[in-house]
Amino acid sequence: MAWEDRGTVPVKRTSRDIRTANRYEVLRQIIARSPTSRQELAAATGLSLATVATLVGELLDLGMLTEVGFEDSAGGRPRGLVAVNASGGALIGVDIAETYVRVELFDLALNMLSRADEDMRPGENRPEQVVAHVAAAVGSVVTQAGVEGARVMGVGVSVPGQVDRDRGVSEYAPNWDWHDVPLLDLLAEHIAYPLHLDNPLRACAVAELWFGAARGRGDAVVVNLGTGVGAGLALGGGLHRGVSNSAGEWGHTTLVLDGRLCHCGNHGCVETYVGAPGIMLNLRELSPRSTLLHPEDQTATINALARGVAAQDPVALKVVQDTARYLGAAIADLVNLLNPEVVVLSSWVAATLGEALLGEVREAVGRHALRRPFAATEIVLSPIPTDPVCLGAATFALEGALQSVNHRGAPEAPRGGQAQPAKRTTPARSRTAPPS
Repeated sequence: MAWEDRGTVPVKRTSRDIRTANRYEVLRQIIARSPTSRQELAAATGLSLATVATLVGELLDLGMLTEVGFEDSAGGRPRGLVAVNASGGALIGVDIAETYVRVELFDLALNMLSRADEDMRPGENRPEQVVAHVAAAVGSVVTQAGVEGARVMGVGVSVPGQVDRDRGVSEYAPNWDWHDVPLLDLLAEHIAYPLHLDNPLRACAVAELWFGAARGRGDAVVVNLGTGVGAGLALGGGLHRGVSNSAGEWGHTTLVLDGRLCHCGNHGCVETYVGAPGIMLNLRELSPRSTLLHPEDQTATINALARGVAAQDPVALKVVQDTARYLGAAIADLVNLLNPEVVVLSSWVAATLGEALLGEVREAVGRHALRRPFAATEIVLSPIPTDPVCLGAATFALEGALQSVNHRGAPEAPRGGQAQPAKRTTPARSRTAPPS
């Protein structure tokens, strides 16, 4: 029995937790470097060759891996190679945002096979409305991909704000004024697959660790710029959650004393100046009659600003510069505090404003951060071509699927040819699983 130090609260880790974490890490490495040998996996994970061989055997038995031949070794026996069996199952990632629901279905190698989007109108944020959109989109991606229900191993769900992932509860979503909404229980009434909950900060960080700019980095910050704002933290090579799974609420740190009122009830939060509604307010204060402003449509306004910057419109250029000034000062705090190798600008606002925002942010961070940590930090846009939140959420479903396997490598609850009733499995808490 091992113990995990999570701040002031020690959490007991069972051998099952450790085995799940190791199984997850081995599969992650295979996805990243497929095909690969057991010897290479042992070197990459730090696990013994015997342990890796056992875990690979379990994953082969589950149909998640396949043997793909041999490679020559220096003076020894040829090494067997294994690869992900992409068709061995399907994973679904759900990105619930303030203005849309996006769902993507992936194969086991995390290649996207289908996508569905559902727009949410302003004020359309009651739990039952959001659940209806998610259920419709999940059904759509399964139909599009032609996947049998029994092949879907799970659905990872990302929802903004603070979540209790063990209970499947949205504890607090300030932009919607949600308090203790039993989201997974509501979804389970419509979706017949195992469900796993977390928030977009964790999902974006995992996506960057697996496939993006944080891959191979020990310390990274993934800044999520959308309607809301936050920071996913990867410290020491693993996802940092904090003692109550609330780490990363950087968007609700104070940037301007007695500044703009935030949905959280405080004044001057980072989010009120660099989230999409804050950028719209920056534009309104600069040019109240600007044709770039679409008062009821965040996406249209940010798109108009991007087009304006490309056309060298002075108002658009000034709005992006002002936004970057606020954002740069706030990111400089993260650079000084955490000394990361890389800061990644992620989510739809960053993707839309792109290089124009990135260049201004780099300059602003350079003005505010201490010279030594700034010199060691790259600031980049997310290179992930699909929705990073959906991709990261799909890995939560993968983790849950691996945890539901017993020590002999067999599923504890065999899946039949039809979709089984929805159930939730508590994700592993071990930090030996890099992003979990």
